[in-house]
Amino acid sequence: GKTVRLSGWIHRKRDHGGLVFIDLRDHYGLTQLVISPETPGFATVERLRAESVIRIDGDVVARSPETVNANLPTGEVEVRVRTVEVLSEAAELPLPVFGEPEYPEELRLKHRYLDLRRETLHKNIVLRSKVIHSIRNRMIAQDFLEYQTPILTASSPEGARDFLVPSRLHPSKFYALPQAPQQFKQLLMVAGFDRYFQIAPCFRDEDLRADRSLEFYQLDVEMSFVTQEDVFAAIEPVMHGVFEEFGEGKTVTPYPFPRIPYRESISKYGSDKPDLRNPLVMQDVSERFRGGGFGLFARILEDSKNAVWAIPAPKGGSRAFCDRMNSWAQGEGQPGLGYIFWSEDQGAWGGPIAKNLGQEPTEALMSSLGLGQGDAAFFVAGLPATFAKFAGLARTRVGAELKLVDEEQFKFCWIVDFPMFEWSEEEKKVDFSHNPFSMPQGGLEALENQDPLTIRAYQYD
Repeated sequence: GKTVRLSGWIHRKRDHGGLVFIDLRDHYGLTQLVISPETPGFATVERLRAESVIRIDGDVVARSPETVNANLPTGEVEVRVRTVEVLSEAAELPLPVFGEPEYPEELRLKHRYLDLRRETLHKNIVLRSKVIHSIRNRMIAQDFLEYQTPILTASSPEGARDFLVPSRLHPSKFYALPQAPQQFKQLLMVAGFDRYFQIAPCFRDEDLRADRSLEFYQLDVEMSFVTQEDVFAAIEPVMHGVFEEFGEGKTVTPYPFPRIPYRESISKYGSDKPDLRNPLVMQDVSERFRGGGFGLFARILEDSKNAVWAIPAPKGGSRAFCDRMNSWAQGEGQPGLGYIFWSEDQGAWGGPIAKNLGQEPTEALMSSLGLGQGDAAFFVAGLPATFAKFAGLARTRVGAELKLVDEEQFKFCWIVDFPMFEWSEEEKKVDFSHNPFSMPQGGLEALENQDPLTIRAYQYD
């Protein structure tokens, strides 16, 4: 019985025997309006297109039991319109909002004002705001303070290319947009501010990919007089809490999170950012092939730097799956992907590797991988530094194809003990593997006396 005034967009309109039903959309959701032929402005409303903007006055009434929509927060009521005013009449739309059909990205970006009205994008932007608010509250609760750092700055070595901005006051001189506020936050620590955080804009002139953008925001943190474990202890409750709050019921790794050394992560998962929801763990099986059995692998292993890694594929024991994975590997620029699979037809291990190795050694190999009937394994061989990334991609592919990834949880870990330096094949020199703003393990003595490629850093991800 309450009288209300609502303003919003016509999301959908239906004509039911003289009565017009409108789903009116605003920031908060949908409300059903009922307009009768006696309502002033009825004829105008009848001809309005979707996305026209109207303002109405009306009475809130309960819906009849058979018309209640349990999927809407407002599904138990509707508004009987008494007056309606057209605020903006929409022309024919270049892309619809209702239903969110797929449209080319170019068209969506050209008409961004319409694209942003879609429910999914609207929810994502609201979610982003809530997540940032939650992060701020959690950081401030741990006595961190938020400081803003300059956007126009000087170039510094951060591992990517800078975006440059020409200076009007200083011809032929340029500002650089910050890849991260690294030096500024360290200035704050030197100046005694103790605990800093910022939802910081970062700019990196890099090729785009799924996890890399030209401009992004990150939770940037710095602390004074702390150890690596102190940093972990500050960040873990924030990450756990935010994902628990917004994870829609999915389980979240309890803290303290597992610590995985960099080299272990590469050898087990082929990546320094492994998806631990995928249970597959690679193994070095070089000794199973060294000196004979499968000639190709034996020859590769004559170089002591080379290795053979196995990627288990539980329940992947079919020639069709192995052939599909082999074709995928060739599509990734590889010559192929070695495999062993359980052949139901033969009641034995099949594939070229098993044929050359023999059933008994093959059984021992597969048993060491925890595999048996109905299973398979894939193999990569060569210099680990060269093939590790591909092996990680193969592990990910196998996990996805066999539906082994548990998507109902978030699994966190810390990757620790990153190498301080690496060899740059492009520049033919030793260079920082991540960035120079890190403490070497072993301190100054390590820098002065160790082979640079053996020095590990207090870097973590």
